[in-house]
Amino acid sequence: MDIRKTLPHFYIESSLGGQQKWYSRLTDFAMNVGGCAAITACDCAICFEKYFGLRGLYPYDLQRLTRDDYLRFGKIMEQYLYPRWSGVDKLDIYLDGFGRFLKDRGADIKLEGWSGENDFADTWQVIRKQIDAGYPIPCLVLKHQAEELSDYVWHWFILNGYEVRGDKSFVQVVSYGVGRWFDFVTLWDTGYQRKGGLILFEL
Repeated sequence: MDIRKTLPHFYIESSLGGQQKWYSRLTDFAMNVGGCAAITACDCAICFEKYFGLRGLYPYDLQRLTRDDYLRFGKIMEQYLYPRWSGVDKLDIYLDGFGRFLKDRGADIKLEGWSGENDFADTWQVIRKQIDAGYPIPCLVLKHQAEELSDYVWHWFILNGYEVRGDKSFVQVVSYGVGRWFDFVTLWDTGYQRKGGLILFEL
């Protein structure tokens, strides 16, 4: 039986979630080029306020999300997930940074890393469980052999949906202001030894 589950997200103007390209390459090069981890954390924090009723995570008007406010929010998050020269290229860096942000704001959210070395079947069950519980999933891909994923290498993005079509499994990837569906076997099998992985949440 075919199944599709997609989480509610949010729009800012016509953009699904925030975008690192909103930061000027001239005045904020680090966020423009390497702010993807902070952007996913901002999006998750907003979703936790909007859809889980947590308070104190997003310091601006939740009912009127604007680009200017989001840019200010990203600068706050940048202090926790600073775009290093090598990027936020390890799950532990994300867990530490976003974990400190949540703790500083009194949010009782548990974070756990899920390595890209885990097999497809176990990972698929974890993704379905997280999304069924309403949690967006930050995902890190480092190198990847698939041409269709060339825009998503060395990049953090959010998984916020899954679909089963016959014997095929798909996930929705939110980044760059859009949501795109990818075959999950292709996404997870990067073809390289060094892996990224997922950030899992539990309230």
